[in-house]
Amino acid sequence: MPDKRTHRGPHPADEKLFAAGAISNLLRAIADFSLLLTKGYAEKSALKLVGDRFSLTQRQRLAVMRSACSDEQLASRNQRCIAPKNLEGKSIAIDGYNVLITIEAAMSGGVILKGRDGCFRDLASVHGTYRKVTETIPAVEMIGQFLREAGAGKTLWLLDSPVSNSGRLKTLIGELARKNNLDWDVELLLSPDSELKKTDAVVASSDSVVLDGCGKWVNLAMEIIKSKLPSAKVIDLSGAG
Repeated sequence: MPDKRTHRGPHPADEKLFAAGAISNLLRAIADFSLLLTKGYAEKSALKLVGDRFSLTQRQRLAVMRSACSDEQLASRNQRCIAPKNLEGKSIAIDGYNVLITIEAAMSGGVILKGRDGCFRDLASVHGTYRKVTETIPAVEMIGQFLREAGAGKTLWLLDSPVSNSGRLKTLIGELARKNNLDWDVELLLSPDSELKKTDAVVASSDSVVLDGCGKWVNLAMEIIKSKLPSAKVIDLSGAG
């Protein structure tokens, strides 16, 4: 069945899964999962253990996985994070789908999770195909506006070439950059993660694998949502452990 969604909005079950009464359970699960990660347990087995203990649905387990991190990861990420006020003149490398989809989700009322490391993450997923939605162009323009206001320098968007429609998104971002006079380049790569881990630019991502392997990074999606989308549905799970 073709994907006919026009928004990156909430899942029908989210209102129940992330209701006020469910949050305390999720916080305890994240605290336990983070503790197990700190002790060196494998992520998959630790998540099953915690998910079963708290009787979590698959979507809630995904929320726990995306919100948790070990103590070592937390300390390292905090140490390397750059505030927007320090971005002036600096080159930026954007984890394209990671940042864009989070902003799209926030704009369309989707659930946004504030994780233990302070990052804002969505619960959407690409599944090999990216579909442009109503919020795509406004989201790209909002990212551009924020980076311009921060005085950021040259910006490189990295998109996963195996994802369908990446070429179309590259063209769209390029057109918006020219329209708004933004100093942007867009590249399609088999593995943007590898480039993001080795670049000297400030990385914009909330992907845990990227954050644990890159140099300096900026919590871009969080900063944009906090400053420009104050009515976004943010579930604060940062106080877990």
